[in-house]
Amino acid sequence: MNNQNNNHDSSTTLIKAGWREWASLPDLGIDRIEVKVDTGARTSALHATDIHIFEKNNETWVKFNAVVERGDDENDSVAVECPLVEKREVRSSNGDTEIRPTISTTLAIGGLCYKIIITLTNRGDMRFRMLLGREALKKRFLVDSSTSHICNHSNNLELP
Repeated sequence: MNNQNNNHDSSTTLIKAGWREWASLPDLGIDRIEVKVDTGARTSALHATDIHIFEKNNETWVKFNAVVERGDDENDSVAVECPLVEKREVRSSNGDTEIRPTISTTLAIGGLCYKIIITLTNRGDMRFRMLLGREALKKRFLVDSSTSHICNHSNNLELP
């Protein structure tokens, strides 16, 4: 059987994804965000502003505004507080190294819902407010860089 045109290959259980997709981060209150699927990035990254680390109930938490759309409209951001996983050193595509706060949250994409690790950084100069990196993609998705927005549509799913 030729599975080249199928978006879900039962022998590998990989879902076909384009170079950009729609997703949601339900734990953060983000119902819809366009993500750039980036196999060159190890970790996922979310555009965050006003990042503050603080103590709550003897745990380290992070508070930030997650900006989900391009532009300066405050209505396009979501105020978030969640536990801090760690601070991680990340090398950006321009070669600079940055220490970033890291969180764990649920990603909903392509009919799947699972926990991923996301670093928080200012992506204000970038076209996409979120990168979906290799760690979040592995063993779940096959990326077709020639297309976009096929993951939910091709699986007849819509985001909430």
